[in-house]
Amino acid sequence: MSSLFEAAGLEEAAPKPLAERLRPTTLEDVIGQDHLLVGEGPIARMRDQGRMASLILWGPPGVGKTTIARLLAEDSGLEFEPLSAVFSGVADLKKVFDRARARRQAGRGTLLFVDEIHRFNRAQQDGFLPVVEEGTVTLVGATTENPSFELNAALLSRCQVLVLKRLDDNALEALIGRAEAETGQALPLSADARAGLRAMADGDGRYLLNLIEEVLTLERRDEISLDELSRLLNKRAPVYDKSRDEHYNLISALHKAVRGSDPDAALYWFCRMLAGGEDPLYLGRRILRMASEDIGLADPTGLMIASEAVRTYERLGSPEGELALAHAVVHLSTSAKSNAVYIAFKRAMRSARETGSLMPPAHILNAPTKMMKEQGYGAGYEYDHDIEGGVSGQDYFPEDMPERPVFYEPKGEGREAAIKEKLARWRALRETRR
Repeated sequence: MSSLFEAAGLEEAAPKPLAERLRPTTLEDVIGQDHLLVGEGPIARMRDQGRMASLILWGPPGVGKTTIARLLAEDSGLEFEPLSAVFSGVADLKKVFDRARARRQAGRGTLLFVDEIHRFNRAQQDGFLPVVEEGTVTLVGATTENPSFELNAALLSRCQVLVLKRLDDNALEALIGRAEAETGQALPLSADARAGLRAMADGDGRYLLNLIEEVLTLERRDEISLDELSRLLNKRAPVYDKSRDEHYNLISALHKAVRGSDPDAALYWFCRMLAGGEDPLYLGRRILRMASEDIGLADPTGLMIASEAVRTYERLGSPEGELALAHAVVHLSTSAKSNAVYIAFKRAMRSARETGSLMPPAHILNAPTKMMKEQGYGAGYEYDHDIEGGVSGQDYFPEDMPERPVFYEPKGEGREAAIKEKLARWRALRETRR
């Protein structure tokens, strides 16, 4: 079977990129995906049982999706048909399906590998259903996006979704070792620079091999330090798509770190999003939401500080204004937390929808006319400022309310501790007036 290198029209003797030279030749050679390929992993079980199911391989770039698909075809004795959803349309799909049907009539199977399968629209995805159902092809789709959002439910129901992990530090170091063995050269890097090289790869094995090739072209005999390596190599921007799944994952991580009172983790996710090109004003809006939802009256200054941070950013812009947002992130992370008002608001909204026609009690209605006074408007109202302690204990709910609801229950954290104690006194006073 022709390699991808040969398919490009180059001679076999021509120099090959390091990534091509190190492309695994067996599934056992694949690095970093043992949870799928070893022991009780789903692909390992399929191989042991001699079966091959249609799959969706979901994972970040450079972790082996294409390689695994190609090796599965070889391992299963299926013809490997690669297709890119970026460059293919309906006509290309039809040609592939026709070839697969012809092979099937000749007693041979086809593994159709579709890279970036999420790029196909819904109608194109539906086109896979009959050929998958009838067994004309075994479909292996690769995607960097969440299949739950990007792929048809009908297609997902016919495929098993397998999640590939970004390559961890051990896997990246193993890949460096393979590259050194293949080239016969040890990388001229200090221990810190070697670790820095792995960090630059950010879990992407293909990108790591490209970096290694760059290091080898330097033809250095002396050891390269981390600072020098950073200057010599252009570090790519973090993998982050502001309109896709990663956007929501990272903002969720930031919000939960603030809620969990971890300023270090909160700053990390905040900076990850900034480094990925996120709009700081979007982050500012989310920080305001955190102050309102999770800090609340336990620290009323939280909302003020968050508001001022956003205003500061609007005045200063980047990068100076981003520090103000970082101040807000740390303040909210270290504040007392309460979602009591957030919960009370939802309870009150639900009650308002259910009892929206009930009138206020007559004693708290204004009586600007004689007729309204005759109907009892304002009768018996007590002016709270004239009462000792400033609270009369009157009932302010509709008279037809089945029972007096309690929406707001302070958590007792931070400033809400004093509020909780006051509310307990006032509620007891109202009970005596009922």
